[in-house]
Amino acid sequence: MRLLCVHQNFPGQYLHLVRRIAATRRHDIVFITEPNANLIPGVRKVPYAMPPPLAGLPIELFEAERAFRRAELVAQAARNLRQLGFVPDVILGHHGWGELLNLPDVWPGVPLVGYLEFYYRVEGADVNFDPEFPMAPEAFPRVRAKNIVNHLALALGQHGQTPTEWQFSTYPDWAQPRIALLREGADLDRCKPDPEARRGALQVGRMKIGPRDKLITYVARDLEPYRGFHILMRALPRILKARQDVKAVLVGGDNVSYGAPPPLGSWRQQLLAELGEAIDLTRVALPGKVDYELYLKLLRRSDAHVYFTYPFVASWSLREALASGCAIVASDTAPVREFVAHEETGLLTPFLRPDALADAVLRLLEEKELAARLRAAARRFAADRLDLRQTIEAYIAMLARLTGQKEADIA
Repeated sequence: MRLLCVHQNFPGQYLHLVRRIAATRRHDIVFITEPNANLIPGVRKVPYAMPPPLAGLPIELFEAERAFRRAELVAQAARNLRQLGFVPDVILGHHGWGELLNLPDVWPGVPLVGYLEFYYRVEGADVNFDPEFPMAPEAFPRVRAKNIVNHLALALGQHGQTPTEWQFSTYPDWAQPRIALLREGADLDRCKPDPEARRGALQVGRMKIGPRDKLITYVARDLEPYRGFHILMRALPRILKARQDVKAVLVGGDNVSYGAPPPLGSWRQQLLAELGEAIDLTRVALPGKVDYELYLKLLRRSDAHVYFTYPFVASWSLREALASGCAIVASDTAPVREFVAHEETGLLTPFLRPDALADAVLRLLEEKELAARLRAAARRFAADRLDLRQTIEAYIAMLARLTGQKEADIA
């Protein structure tokens, strides 16, 4: 099989699938991407360089212009591959950045499967979910404009995929028949409980977490309101006051992945300034982004893991926290309810109420039997529904169907 993958940050969502197929050494795998240092044996990377953004564009057109430029750069790389004799049997890629839009012109008739992550709405999702950060109707056209690539992708008449029922539900009724639900999983062999995790000390920066400490964990790509960072920070003073044995580690960077930036500085700086001495920084660590092994150690050691999100895309970290057997306190929002059932695989609490979050965390720390039951149930849920091997097998079945090959011949 000749497989072409496209993602501006190689290997993106395709790491485990591509690694599995490449390991057979029976296939020709090419990956078009922006330059980075990542490598997978048996995969040929074809880089393209994205130029700086154009100045002076209306804000509604900024993302679309970037998408169109990416589409043409990727198409040029594809035309070069075609001249060298490479014709893929199937194309996989993420539609979010527009990279796939021109590929059917380069290879007409080649099946293309595009990852469709989210359909932007002005009602019923993230926009104006949090009254602290309102969006005026005058800004709604900018939200709708974010669907330009979605619409162009759907108009290709190709194949779409999305990873959760919630994300699928955001797409209009007319689009849903073109989209398959292909769930993403976690690596259960790496993300797993460790009975020994609480017996030793764990060092995070200057903070030492001892065996008797109660550890609250929180993980996001960036510390920002979309992932409930402001809610947790406002809940922490009550938690810290109620229990002197509590320490908290909040992992995440200071950029903005989703939503608007703060008026000044970072959201970390904003919340620390707001709360002042109520946040004891000898007991609360904000280490920024950490390496994957420390991240896994934190999940395994966690006594209460907080996961919050607006009605938006659920994070990979939620899947990995479930697989790690965390006792989870999560926001009662639609994307989360697909993974966490209240008092079954975790505790759900209203997103906008720091007091309710504090109550739920303290309950987990105090009710040992509840915490143990939720941990075991979280791991069982992950084993049943979030096994990465199931995800890979679903991809392989899809590739076999589209190429006419046998699944056993692909991987």
